[in-house]
Amino acid sequence: MTRRPSLPGASELFRLTTGAADDGVPPAGAPAAEAPAQRRGTGRQKHSTKITVYVSDEELLALEHARLALRGEHGLAVDRGRVVREAIAIVLDDLEGHGDDSLLVRRLRER
Repeated sequence: MTRRPSLPGASELFRLTTGAADDGVPPAGAPAAEAPAQRRGTGRQKHSTKITVYVSDEELLALEHARLALRGEHGLAVDRGRVVREAIAIVLDDLEGHGDDSLLVRRLRER
């Protein structure tokens, strides 16, 4: 008998996480919702795609203050990535729902 522990294989450790129950995509064959489902940022999971976003010192500080406020005032322990993914989901829903009148379009036109 070997004293070596049985470990999961690489395919189990590095499996794709797409199609998970928490990804906001209804399973195939599910009845269509009457109203469009609200987009949600993905939670704490392994993400398969990465982007780099450069922010100013002030933007990073504001993001960190928001994260701390979520934790201190609302009891939500989330990381900055989760906050950013939720913000993206909110902005994309607004753009999809309001088009030309969306907050994103209005703000981008100001600059």
